[in-house]
Amino acid sequence: MNLPLPRKIAILYSDARREYFPTEKQYVSEVEVKGRSEVIAKYLQKLNIETALFPGDENISENLKQFAPNFVINLVDSVYGKEYLAATIPATLELLKIPYTGSGMMAKTIDTNKYFAKNLLEQWGLTTPKYQLVKELNDEIDPSLDYPLICKLNEIHGSIEIDDSAVCQDEKELEKRIKFLMETYDQPVLIEEFIMGREITVIVLEGLNTKVYAAEKIMDPAVTGKYHIATYDATWSEDSKYVNAIQYVKYELPARVKSQIKTAFEVLKMEDYAKFDLRLDASGRHYFIDCNNNPALGPIETFCAISNILSLYDIDFDEILERIIVNTVSEP
Repeated sequence: MNLPLPRKIAILYSDARREYFPTEKQYVSEVEVKGRSEVIAKYLQKLNIETALFPGDENISENLKQFAPNFVINLVDSVYGKEYLAATIPATLELLKIPYTGSGMMAKTIDTNKYFAKNLLEQWGLTTPKYQLVKELNDEIDPSLDYPLICKLNEIHGSIEIDDSAVCQDEKELEKRIKFLMETYDQPVLIEEFIMGREITVIVLEGLNTKVYAAEKIMDPAVTGKYHIATYDATWSEDSKYVNAIQYVKYELPARVKSQIKTAFEVLKMEDYAKFDLRLDASGRHYFIDCNNNPALGPIETFCAISNILSLYDIDFDEILERIIVNTVSEP
């Protein structure tokens, strides 16, 4: 189906201000989206599409009413520094009856509760490492969990506080890490069994025939830590030693795992595009370790995983953008 592209598009980005975030790390992971939005705008303008950029703040409804776009590219990951409030953006767009890219309010809400998302996957028989949500410092740790355990912020993505110290070898290390995360970010901590092995990233593009594209992360052990994980520094640091710390090579997913990815996409109520991270252990078993709707969208020069991975399949950013827009426009 060849549909004309919208002629007037608004790009929404996170209104990231330093005072909204408890740490510089989280701020750095959010503030970059404005620059990325400006790059995407140039791609749209080459197609003679009138484009305007707006922050996802309290003025969003008024700004959209004044500009009157017939389509929105939604890149908002947080509102007032809270990722769970990003769900208010698709909700606002639904009220204004403006079609938009990415997932809706329900999926965005699920996305900012990793524990709930893992529970949904588990209910559908999809494989995840054993896990527990720690809500209070004095919560008893499930004795059936096997060390090492990795600690993750339950409501925040972007590899925030992911480094060697996130992987705990014993109870003492675990208690120290949980205390640090809770006191710094004031939210529950998800702990899960750490899966030694290779890491696979999967991109899903929805359409008449939803497509799954996979790549293995090739990580420089000198800068990605002894546990071979995508650390915060490897993801966000501008230090020259971290340039190209993570690269991708095409990976052929087994048919069964491809089917599981599509199931996860549907179960988590995702739309248009998504990113999944899997761990592959020595026995060849794939574990879901992270799920992201509306992952960072941008061309290859912005270092977004979606463009880097799809370039391995000879798909450039112009095609990615067109497929996402057309998929939304063609929805009933």
